[in-house]
Amino acid sequence: MTTNADLHTRRLTAIPRGIANAFPVYTARADGAEIWDVEGRRFIDFAGGIAVLNTGHRHPRVLAAVAAQLDAYTHTAFQVLPYEPYVAVCERLNAIAPFSGEAKSVLFSTGAEAVENAIKIARAATGRGGVIAFTGAFHGRTALTMALTGKVAPYKKKFGISPPGIYHLPFPTEATEVAQTLNALELLFRADIDPSDVAAIIIEPVQGEGGFLPAPVELLEQLRALCDTHGIVLIADEIQTGFARTGKMFGIENSGVEPDLITVAKSLAGGFPLSGVVGRAALMDAAEPGGLGGTYAGNPLACAAALAVLDVIADENLVERANVIGARIKRALEDFAARNDSVAMKAIRGPGAMIAFDIVRADDPAIPDAEATKRVVQAALARGLILLSCGVHGNTIRILNPLTISDALLDEGLDLLGKALTDAAA
Repeated sequence: MTTNADLHTRRLTAIPRGIANAFPVYTARADGAEIWDVEGRRFIDFAGGIAVLNTGHRHPRVLAAVAAQLDAYTHTAFQVLPYEPYVAVCERLNAIAPFSGEAKSVLFSTGAEAVENAIKIARAATGRGGVIAFTGAFHGRTALTMALTGKVAPYKKKFGISPPGIYHLPFPTEATEVAQTLNALELLFRADIDPSDVAAIIIEPVQGEGGFLPAPVELLEQLRALCDTHGIVLIADEIQTGFARTGKMFGIENSGVEPDLITVAKSLAGGFPLSGVVGRAALMDAAEPGGLGGTYAGNPLACAAALAVLDVIADENLVERANVIGARIKRALEDFAARNDSVAMKAIRGPGAMIAFDIVRADDPAIPDAEATKRVVQAALARGLILLSCGVHGNTIRILNPLTISDALLDEGLDLLGKALTDAAA
């Protein structure tokens, strides 16, 4: 029998250490919200492939759509011979765009591609080069998106100086108020770049890797007003927040603020590589023909999957389901936090089913406890629960179970989480 240890030995020999693995556990099969490894062990999935599987592993309707497309054709390159699934996905995205007015969309393969192309579109539309992002943000690992990402280690370490024209503002946290962020922006405009040279401001409605921190509505409103005043494009990075995760189709909808462009990926295609930029039509048409695209961009198999995913979200009421799941998770976490036999935790938060909490020192809740967080994650794995951490201090536990999970399986996973929190305190 193939074992996890055997495969990990092969992996260490064949693959560079720059690719990290959360766990040395090798998947054999998956279904819904469950995974089995090569040794036959079952896990409940509270990671969802890092927010990719809102509709779960191998949803039957997604598999059927991909199988039908597989029987027709798998690739032509949309720029050479276009095809209907690409057009249909863009039509569907345009119809649900979280802003008023006419929308257009363009498809790619990865989230980083979507972000890079959103910046390209903003620069083409404004004739400007500067871009403002936020500390704690994660926008990708390519040269440009790495520069936008607001965290050095591990994403920028050893990779040299970032491209010019990228600026970061402090993201509001417990230690930083919205007023401080806006003051930093005013200082940036006085000291480093005039607003007339800024093409775009990009922000996650809820920071993902940064710790599942919702952007304050006040900040989003102020950014919208500032962008309107100075002709700056407001980009909402919806790669992790999109497609029902936050109890809305897109995370920015929780604020009532309308962006100009949004980037999408992850749960758009139920595990198949597909991303895109959705934006106001006038902006989207700014790039010249041939300026956007990619060999695999908008792959027909992934497009077929995306159309099925959008149907599943609508037909299975996953937007509302996210709110129901989130409330259930928060109740359980509040019960765990009230106990005295587990690690210390605080700041249960998040819209919809994009839930997180922080693990802190028992003797001083103001101090993050990254080591205890690692123990919780490992204890959860030992009990059969896949769990991920995040946050600038490494002390945030995030929960990203599929939105299609049954109540029984969700409760089983939460029970395992509660036991892991106790195990890590021992």
